[in-house]
Amino acid sequence: MGQIVALLFLFAVVVFAVKSITVVPQQSALVIERLGRFYKVLRPGLNYLIPFVDRIAYRHSLKEIPMDVASQVCITRDNTQLTVDGIIYFQVTDPKLASYGTSNYVIAITQLAQTTLRSVIGRMELDKTLVERDEINRVVVAALDEAATSWGVKVLRYEIKDLVPPREILHSMQQQITAEREKRARIAESEGRKLEQINLATGAREASIQQSEGEMQAAINQSKGERLALINKAEGEAQALRLVAEASAEAIRLVADATKVPGGMEAVNLKVAEQYVEAFSKLAKESNTLILPANVADMGSLVAAGLKIVNSQKNVG
Repeated sequence: MGQIVALLFLFAVVVFAVKSITVVPQQSALVIERLGRFYKVLRPGLNYLIPFVDRIAYRHSLKEIPMDVASQVCITRDNTQLTVDGIIYFQVTDPKLASYGTSNYVIAITQLAQTTLRSVIGRMELDKTLVERDEINRVVVAALDEAATSWGVKVLRYEIKDLVPPREILHSMQQQITAEREKRARIAESEGRKLEQINLATGAREASIQQSEGEMQAAINQSKGERLALINKAEGEAQALRLVAEASAEAIRLVADATKVPGGMEAVNLKVAEQYVEAFSKLAKESNTLILPANVADMGSLVAAGLKIVNSQKNVG
């Protein structure tokens, strides 16, 4: 009998020890009630309780929790129905308030999110609701976070997943988008044609300017070439005249020098007489009419003088 009692006592001690030791995981919190009243919140790690006196009333996760909000029909300011659903991200910050502040903080947050969303969308027109998602999310988060403070919950974010208007509205929007795209395409095409015409006109104008400048430059170069040719021709003719004049002057000088030597003057007269006779002979050959000068006797005297010179040169030899 004593052994049975000892075994029972040992079993009771073991059960008491097991019941008194509680391990709380990380990012978790346990709400403890003692004799039906709130006692304390157990933090992560090893904790000790009084068996049969203390009990774990609530378990809470302190992690960020995403939760879907069921889709609902909302009516916009311009009386258009929208089917909207979203997702809430929240976190338990006060396990005591989360346990006793509301009977179910998850349902409370969900219902408040739906009513707030309907209120926000009801103040907007359809076009604005489609582009102001960030504003809608911000307003919903602000309203939820203000109310959830008394529930020991912090609402971090709210995101609209789908915002679907009726099929007729979608069809009208698609037609509007198609018309807008066609309009932009026509505008872009007309702008392209306009730019093409401008480029063509600009190119033709620049080509005309370049051509006129080329023609002007060619005319300038041609006039310069003609001027240079005339200058060169004039300089050549002047040089030729100068050379002829110098040759004539040299010939005259030589003749003048020849007249100064003995017999030089008589030689000049003889040369003149020969040219005189040669001229008359050419005149007699070219025409049947013979014109004699009035001073034929002078010609004879010139011939006589020339014969005299020739004879004197022979006697000298």
